[in-house]
Amino acid sequence: MEEKLVTNKDIQVRLRRVEGQIKGIEKMIESESCCKDILIQIAAVRAAINKVGGLILQNYAKTCFVSKEDNRSEEKKIEELISILTMFLK
Repeated sequence: MEEKLVTNKDIQVRLRRVEGQIKGIEKMIESESCCKDILIQIAAVRAAINKVGGLILQNYAKTCFVSKEDNRSEEKKIEELISILTMFLK
């Protein structure tokens, strides 16, 4: 079963959700909430942003990377993919 591409709209919705989570963390800090609770929310934001990055990477691999119009050699494409993966995973 083929996975569908995630739309820009889907990604924007996820990013707005992350933005809301960050604003929530700011309010928690202002109200001097428990550090444990703040750290849990920070972990949730990190997981959410990693998910967004993964979806964008998936779209890249399915569209940009395999583009038929791209005249780069397979080796160059693989080097670029490895570079992007390395940057994303830092």
